[in-house]
Amino acid sequence: MKLSQVECVLLDIEGTVSPVSYVYDVLFPFARRYASDFLNKNFDDPAVIKAVDFMARDAGFTNSKEWLATGDPIQVVLSEVNRLMDADIKATGLKELQGIIWKDGYDSGVLMSELFADVPDALSSWDQDEKNISIYSSGSIGAQKIFFTYTKYGDMSKYLDSHFDTTSGGKKEATSYKTISQALDFTPEKILFLSDITDELDAAAEAGLQTALVIRDGNAPQRQNAHQSIKSLAELDL
Repeated sequence: MKLSQVECVLLDIEGTVSPVSYVYDVLFPFARRYASDFLNKNFDDPAVIKAVDFMARDAGFTNSKEWLATGDPIQVVLSEVNRLMDADIKATGLKELQGIIWKDGYDSGVLMSELFADVPDALSSWDQDEKNISIYSSGSIGAQKIFFTYTKYGDMSKYLDSHFDTTSGGKKEATSYKTISQALDFTPEKILFLSDITDELDAAAEAGLQTALVIRDGNAPQRQNAHQSIKSLAELDL
């Protein structure tokens, strides 16, 4: 697929560069399984305090002190973690906390990220061509960085220039992509956004970005749309 004037490739993670099954069958269960033990050991850690404060605001409280006063602090957080994960709600605070728990798993060698086989070569090729390679995922920036550092293909983080999460806005909102374009200092038409979700691509296209739908085994079927589609990053001619 030939594309013109692409200077930046903006990548989604789940269903685009990594199988959906890895996120839902490995990462999410790991966070849920170890959340209680992790919080009991690390509740006073500054990173955890930051994540919990995000969660409090997501839950409608002014700050974490107000929220945690509603019950046993750790149980308050655990209950909200389970509620959000049960509903598959991509809340900023939850993603921040999940990322910290996953880091513990990656650092200990228990977790190792799965990537589609075409991804390492694509990242290397774009890097050699001096393309900016950035990530926009609902997972926290910290989780993104650790995800690409520990993969079955080695450290892929060396190819990445910037990371964006939902602190830049929702992935189905055009304003988020305008914000990211400004942060990257590229005009929208020079950015190619790759995702497995049509609604995200629609928002990106509304903001002026080039787009392509990534179709992978295990991805949810998408409605009819105007976006070009690929089954491998190797199909892209930038």
